[in-house]
Amino acid sequence: MLHKNPSRFAAPSVFSSGPGIAAAIALGVSDVLAKVIIVARCDVLTMLSFRSVVGLAFMTAWLRLGPKPFVNTRIRWVSLAVGVLFAGLIFCLFKAIEANDVPTAVLTYFVYPLLTGLAAAATGLERLRWQGAACALAAFSGLAVMIGAHPAGLVPGGIAYGLAAACCRTGVLIITRAFLIDADARLTTWYSVVAQLTIFVAVSLATQTWQPPQTGIGWTALVAMSVATTAGILFVFVSTIRVGAFGTALIMNLEPLIAMVLSALVLAEVVTPLQALGSGVMLVALVAFQVWR
Repeated sequence: MLHKNPSRFAAPSVFSSGPGIAAAIALGVSDVLAKVIIVARCDVLTMLSFRSVVGLAFMTAWLRLGPKPFVNTRIRWVSLAVGVLFAGLIFCLFKAIEANDVPTAVLTYFVYPLLTGLAAAATGLERLRWQGAACALAAFSGLAVMIGAHPAGLVPGGIAYGLAAACCRTGVLIITRAFLIDADARLTTWYSVVAQLTIFVAVSLATQTWQPPQTGIGWTALVAMSVATTAGILFVFVSTIRVGAFGTALIMNLEPLIAMVLSALVLAEVVTPLQALGSGVMLVALVAFQVWR
């Protein structure tokens, strides 16, 4: 939901890319920590409720310390709607991580730039050139190879959750671009977190779901994941100011790569050579799609 976009093809310098790289690392770490928390028998809904409390505390402090943002009724309600979609996004993403290995879940979710570009073209927000369509086809082919080459088989429901998360992210990006382009990103993020917290806590209370981690490592990972996610939001915001939304989106393609490396080191979720080939094709095609579309 961060949306300032200077020159589309401006290449970020090494220095200006720092916050974006930090964001990709923080969110990649968060993806892996989510699996550690789930292995510690923590329920996804409980994990997200805890994370939302930490996120709201951070965003509230950030708003109080920074300049006072402008708000009107339209910004408030659209931001809350975005928050509802974002709640669906993170729930589906973490359910995908719960069902399958981290690389497969995150790469499935990362079809969202393709879906966003296709949706933007379909709604007339921007034009999709043939180069972009070719890159989208190549990226989907790479994902198909990644999924099809999985040695142990996959839970289809996990793939469905990953794709649902990508659809929610597409909705967030399209709505943000259409209605929140000039809004203060801190404020829209705050309202979004309020919506997420309300949904997760309400559902937890209604279903009497409270299943925290059963181990000390799980609790440590839960706190670390909440901090890492919050830090990722901060760094994305700083990166968007420095290099724009387009430059930040390109840098964020590091997230699935980081998640893959860390999942191998921390969780022993090693991909096969054919899976690595499919992943590489997908990531290269994603970058090309964002540049050429």
